[in-house]
Formats: sequence, C-alpha cells, structure tokens
Amino acid sequence: MNRRSLWLNAGLCGISLSMVSQLNAAPPDTDMPNIVYIIADDLGWNDVSFHGSKIRTPNIDKLSREGIILDRFYVCPVCSPTRAGVMTGRYPIRYGMQHGVVTPNERHGIRSDDFTMAEMLAEVGYESRTMIGKWHLGHASTMFHPLRNGFTSFYGHYNGALDYFTHMRHGQLDWHRNYDSCYDEGYSTDLLGGEAVDIIRNSQPNKPFYIHLCFNASHSPLQARQEDLIACGFDPAKGISKNTDTGLAIREGQPTYGEKGRGNTIRQTYAAITTALDRQVGAVLDALDEKGISDNTIVIFHSDNGATPKHGGSNLPLRGNKFTTWDGGVRAVAMIRWPEKLKGGTTSDTVMGYIDMWPTLAAAAGYAGNEGNSRDGINMLPILQGKQTAPDRPFHLGDDTVVTQNWKLVGDKLFAISEDPCEKSNVAAAHPEIVKKLKGFCKVFRDMAGSQNETSLPEPENWPPTEWKLPVE
Repeated sequence: MNRRSLWLNAGLCGISLSMVSQLNAAPPDTDMPNIVYIIADDLGWNDVSFHGSKIRTPNIDKLSREGIILDRFYVCPVCSPTRAGVMTGRYPIRYGMQHGVVTPNERHGIRSDDFTMAEMLAEVGYESRTMIGKWHLGHASTMFHPLRNGFTSFYGHYNGALDYFTHMRHGQLDWHRNYDSCYDEGYSTDLLGGEAVDIIRNSQPNKPFYIHLCFNASHSPLQARQEDLIACGFDPAKGISKNTDTGLAIREGQPTYGEKGRGNTIRQTYAAITTALDRQVGAVLDALDEKGISDNTIVIFHSDNGATPKHGGSNLPLRGNKFTTWDGGVRAVAMIRWPEKLKGGTTSDTVMGYIDMWPTLAAAAGYAGNEGNSRDGINMLPILQGKQTAPDRPFHLGDDTVVTQNWKLVGDKLFAISEDPCEKSNVAAAHPEIVKKLKGFCKVFRDMAGSQNETSLPEPENWPPTEWKLPVE
C-alpha cells in the first residue's frame, strides 16, 4: 500500500480513492508531445523579473506569459532529493535520498530498480531521451549513470558546484558525453543550452523527444562571463585583478567573482549568471519556434530549491532560504507551457510539486501502465486544463513539514499559508485540531523511510577517479 492509500484509508482526507485513480489515468491521446524539462539550480523566488526582481529574465518571463505559472509549486530544500523525486514521481525518503545532496565522496544514488521518467517514456515510444547538464543522483559507479536509468544519451556533469569554465569538480574534470570524458571548451551554461538546441534542430517529424535539461546556473561558484557582468552593471575599468576587495578573479581569460566578494558585487555576479541562464532558455524556445514544433511541445521550468543569499540569490518576500523548509527554501519559481493542450497566460495557485511531474507527463504521453499506480505524485493535467478540481491533499516537504492548500505545519508551528504566504503568524494555538491532523500526515511520511541504495563496489583507495571515470558495476 502506498503513502496516498495510507492516509486516505486512515480517514485523514475527504478525497475518494476513485478520484485519485481518475487523476492518475492517462488520456486516450496518441499524439505524443515533445518534452523539454528545464531545471535551474538555486534560483530564488526574487531572481526572475516577473516576480519583481531587478534581475532581467525576459525569456523566462516570456515562458511564464505563454504558459501557466505554477505559483505554489513545491520542491525539496536541497538539490538531489528534488531531482530524484522528479525522476521517480516518488518521495525520495522512500530510498534514502530525502535529506541531503550526493556530495563528491558519497556512495549512494538513485535506485537502479526504480522506474524512472525516462524509462516510462521509453515504454510509450520516445526513442530520443537525453539527459543534459547536472545529474547529481549518484556517481560512485556506473549503476547510477543516466544511461543506466532510461536515457539514451548524456551530456554534462555528475556533481554539483561545477567550475563554469574549467568544468572541474573536486580536482578532476567532470564533463562527459555518455560514459566518456568530454573536452569541450566554453561556459557551461552556454554548452548545455547549445546541446539542447542541437537536439531540437536535428529532431525528426513524428518522433517525439524528451530533453531533461539541468543547468548548474545559478549555483555557486560565482563565475560569470564578462559580457554578462557588463550587462548587469559591472565596469571592467574598475578592477579585473585578483584579490581585490571585491573578490574579482581571472578564470580562463574571463573575469569572475569569487566567494570573497562583498555587497552588491555578489548580487551583481549572481545576476550575470542568471542572465546567461535566461539567454539559453530563450535559445531553446527559439529553436522550438524555428522547428515549428512549439505548439505540441511541453516545456516545464522550475528551480530545484530556493536561493542562498550569501551566494547572491534572493527569496524575498518569502521566509527562509535553501536548506530550510520555509517557503523561501521549497516554493520554487515554476511554469509549464503546452500551447496545444493548456491555455496560457494564467496562474495556478494549486499546491503541486516535483513528484507530480512524473504522473502528469505520463498522462500527457499516454502511458497507462501499472507502474503509474505506485507514484506518490498526482497527475495534474486535468486540473491545469480546468476539467477537475484539485484535491486538498498533504504535500510533504521533509523535517516534519507538510503543506496543504490552506495550511502549513513547520515542526510545531502552524501557518494559514494561503493567507500568510510569508509565514509570519504562528496560529497553532488557535487551531489544535489542524495541528493534530497535519502531524498525522508527518508520521505517515516518516514511516515511508527506506534505506539508501549504495554501490556494492569496494571503496577505492583514492577518490575521485581521474576525470570522474566511473567504476563499472
């Protein structure tokens, strides 16, 4: 019995089992859309201009205008768990990935026996399934590799916190095409966007493709191209030498700000990194237009978690940051565009999130297999199309935090989140029955906890391997 059945049978929510089944049913549609799934890294709520930020993001803004803004889209407070939940449609607590990232020395990763989004799409006929960019779901052996988890090709890096120019992580080159090291030169954001554009341009009619495009922007290290820095107000005449009090450094002939920057120089560099991200989102959208396939292409965009202010990001006016389950850490900038089936120019305030994208895309692609019944997420397609009303379900965020349409519990604190999105007023004392109910949801969530999936290979004497060549398993 899965998590949803547990709380339904316990009488914790009024939604019927038949409605859940209906939400997860695939539509009788064989015209499979192309799918471009874009994940940004550490992009904050206040880091896109359609939220009022001073950072200009015209292409992300365009996507939000043409699609549906997912105004209450929730993720995990750190990177790897969100990516794992997107891949599986299941809460990552089930396989030991809920509470932290897969750092360079970790030996665990995504479960090899889980049914990933890429494997699901393979079953319904997507022959081209490309993983581009940051994987971050295991690198201790080839067992965790994208090509072993449903993708037909891979271009990018295994780790987070990659050097944007040298593509190094933990002292070794972490840039790959499939299993092999790749020596392409350039700014990582541009290379990743360019790869996606090439796949779109070379796509064949009547052969739907799936691109999972995960930028390392806007994550640290704080490294930006000079042209983007200038576009964001940097004056190169005022310092391009190492160890200045602004923390400016030279990397591969390009000025970049280091972690020692202060004040607006950090925000300025973060803005420049985000400018490059936005430019590549625009390149992808332009390629779809040029190919004439935008109408039947689903484009999903969201961040993996909230921003880190010390690295230049901002989640204002939301409370909290990355690493926390306050909304600033887990309520992501998000949107979906599918002109052929979804009415754009609207905003959805329905609680949804990362685990819902697997069943939603399964429905869009026409998958109707039994594996869909084991997902924790819900197919949001009929809700986004206005055909059904969303169930008021609990959405778990970890660390004894759960959110519903109207309420959010953080430990022992309760917030009327639909009226108090900045989580200013703890109303737990006035609503003990709501607190009790939500704590019950948290217990169900904790009871899901499973073990990490670790490689069976013996620990090597030296790690990481040269150029992150993964041990074969």
